[in-house]
Amino acid sequence: MSAFTKSFALTHLAACVVLASPAVADDDWRATYSLFGTPGIIDMPTAVAPKDGEISATIGGFGTTQRATFSFQLLPRLSGNFRYSYIDTFDRSFDAQYQLAYEGDIRPAIAIGLRDFLGTGRYSSEYIVATKTIGSDLRVTGGIGWGRLGSVGGFTNPLGVIDAGFETRPDDSVSTGGTILSGQFFRGDAAFFGGVEWRVNDEWTLLAEYSSDAYTREERLIGFERTSPLNFGVTWEPDDWVQLGGYYAYGNQIGLSATFVIDPTEPATDSGFGPAPLPVAVRGENVIAAASWATPSEQATGVDILGQVLATDGFRLLGAEVQGTSLRVRYENSKFRAESQAIGRVARILTQAAPQNIDTFVLEPSRRGIALSSVTLSRGDLERLENTAGASDRIYERALFADAAGPDPAITYETENAAFLWGVYPYLELSLFDGEQPVRGDVGIEATFQYELRPNIVAAGTFRQRIGGNRDEIGSIGVSTLPDIRRSGLRYGAESGNGIENLFVAWYGRPGRDLYSRVSVGYLERNFGGISTEVLWKPTTSRLALGAELNYVAQRDFDLGFGFRPSCLNSDCTDTSDDIYDVLSGHVSAYYDFENGFQAQVDVGRYLAGDWGATFALDREFDNGWKVGAYFTLTDVPFEDFGEGSFDKGIRLEIPLDWALGTPTRDTSSANLQSLARDGGARLSVDGRLYNIVRDGHPSQMQDNWGRFWR
Repeated sequence: MSAFTKSFALTHLAACVVLASPAVADDDWRATYSLFGTPGIIDMPTAVAPKDGEISATIGGFGTTQRATFSFQLLPRLSGNFRYSYIDTFDRSFDAQYQLAYEGDIRPAIAIGLRDFLGTGRYSSEYIVATKTIGSDLRVTGGIGWGRLGSVGGFTNPLGVIDAGFETRPDDSVSTGGTILSGQFFRGDAAFFGGVEWRVNDEWTLLAEYSSDAYTREERLIGFERTSPLNFGVTWEPDDWVQLGGYYAYGNQIGLSATFVIDPTEPATDSGFGPAPLPVAVRGENVIAAASWATPSEQATGVDILGQVLATDGFRLLGAEVQGTSLRVRYENSKFRAESQAIGRVARILTQAAPQNIDTFVLEPSRRGIALSSVTLSRGDLERLENTAGASDRIYERALFADAAGPDPAITYETENAAFLWGVYPYLELSLFDGEQPVRGDVGIEATFQYELRPNIVAAGTFRQRIGGNRDEIGSIGVSTLPDIRRSGLRYGAESGNGIENLFVAWYGRPGRDLYSRVSVGYLERNFGGISTEVLWKPTTSRLALGAELNYVAQRDFDLGFGFRPSCLNSDCTDTSDDIYDVLSGHVSAYYDFENGFQAQVDVGRYLAGDWGATFALDREFDNGWKVGAYFTLTDVPFEDFGEGSFDKGIRLEIPLDWALGTPTRDTSSANLQSLARDGGARLSVDGRLYNIVRDGHPSQMQDNWGRFWR
C-alpha cells in the first residue's frame, strides 16, 4: 500500500468516525500544545482553539531541534504565535491560525493555518484541519497540509483544478527573513495528516499521530534520521497553568516539552488583600465632617484634613475648593491601577470629610501634575446606591464627564514627602532572540530618583551597577548600510559595568482645552540624549486622539557617562569620524480606543536613522490590566539594506503587578519580544509619552473597568 493510500485511508477513517459522532466538545478539555507551541497533537496541528485571551509559552524539542514559542489567542477564533527555534542556526518565525467553524453536534471544529509565514521559511507550511470530540475523552483530528506538511505521501495539489499554478511551490524564501511568503501559500504537493488524543483522566492524555513532515532540511543539514511517520506521546497537566509532554517521535527520537499557560482574565491570587474602602457616610445618620467651610480659615483647615485622609489611602491631594454646594477636588492616584476604583474611593472619603451642605463632588484625577478629566458625582446618589444591585452601572449613567482644563483649585495642598522619591533595587536585563545567542543578560543594582520642582515639572534618573552577565557585543553586530542606531546597543555599559541609564527633566502642561504637552530634556535613553517635545489632542469623551512629537538627539558614549560619541564609519564601529551623530526625528500619531479592549496606533514620520515611514500597532487590553500587542514598521529602507529581519516588528506584553500580587499597585512589568533590533525604523525610547498617561483618566478607559468603582 502506498504512502498516499495509507494516509488517505487514515484520514478517511477519522472523518467517518467524526461524522458519526453526536458529541460536542468538552469545554473543560483544554487545547493540547504541540512541540511547535500551538494547539496540536505532537508535531501536527489541530482545530482546537484555546480560550479567548489565553497566553502560553512553550519550550520543547527533540534531538538537536529546539523551539521556544509564545502564543496568544487574539480573538475567540484567531491565534498568533512567535517562535524562536534552532535547527542548524537560530531562526525566528510567525504562525497564525483561524478557526473557520466551531465544533457542533455533528460538525467538527475546522481551522485554517499558516506556519512560518513571516520568516525565513524553514518551517513554511499551510494546512486545513478538522477536529472532533468523540464521547467525552477522545479527540480525532484529520487534515491536509502543504509545504513541509505536504512532504510525506504527497499528491498533486487538489487546488490545481482552480489554477494549475497551485501545483508548483516556488522557493521565494529569503535568508534574512521577515518577508511574507505569500507566493508559496497552499502551493505544491499536498498530503494528509491526522491523529488522536485520549484523555485518560483530568491530568493525563495519550497522543498518537501520523506526521506529513519529512524533515528534509534536518536530514540534509544536521543528519537527522526519520524512520517512521508515526509519533506517540503523553501529556501531564498537574495544574491549569502547566502542561508537560514526553514523546517518541519519527521512529528514533525522544522529545520533551513544557507549556506554561496564563489566563489574563483571571487573577493569579485571590483578591481582597488590600485595605477595604471607607463606607459611604450618610448625612444625618453619621455626621463626621464640619457643617460647612464658610470662612477661608475653615476651608484651609478642611483641605488640610482632607489631604491627610486621602494620603492614608494612597492619594495625593493637589488642591480643592468649594463653589456653592459643590466641592472640587484635584488629586493624584499613586496606588490603584484602575482610575475608576480610585474615583470610587475618593468619592467615599469625601462623604466622610466634606461639609454637610455639599451636594456635588467634582473629582479631577491627575497625573504628572496635569488634570486629566472632570468627573461630577451626586452625593445623594452615593448615599442611596452604595449597597444596591447594579450600583456601579447606575453611578456611571449618572456621572458627568468633562475636560478639567482651567485654573487650579483655589486652595493648594502641599505634601511633605512628594518632592523627592528614590529607591535602590536589583535588576535583571535580558536581550532575547538575536541571531547568534538566544539569551543575553545582566544582573545588577539599580538606583532611581525623582524630584519634583513642581507637580508638573519632574527631574528623574537611573544609574545601574552591573554585577554579572554576558551582555556584550562580540560577534553580534550585523552588517548594515545605515547609521549605527541600535545594532551596537549591547555595548552600552557592557565594558564599564555601570552608567547613567537616563537623566532628564520633564515638563507637562495643558496648553488648552483637550490639549496636553510634554517637554523632556537630558539623557533620554541609553543610546541618545537631547530634547523631546510632544503635544496631544485628546477630547475627554472621544476615543480618538491625535499627537505630534519632535526630537533633536545625539548619540551617547558607550560608557554611559555624560559624553556623546562620534559616528561609526563601519559596521563594527572600529573606525569613527570626528562628528557626533545627531538627528532630527519626529512623528505624527493617531490613536483609537475600540470598545472591545483593542487600541490601534499609527505613527508616521522620520526615524533615528533618518529613514521615513510608519509604525502600525494593535494592542489588546483586558479589564484587569493585562496588555498584549504587536507592531511593525515599514520605512523607505530597502529590505536588503535593513539586514536580517527585513523590517522592524515585535510583540509586546505588559503585566499589571496587582494581578500577580493581589494588592493595589500601579506598577507593571513589561517585555518586548522583538524579532531583531536593527537600525531601520528605530524610534526614540522616552519616558512618559502622553497618550498612555492621559487615556487612563478618560471615560473611554474608565468604562471598561467601572465595575471596580465600589472596590
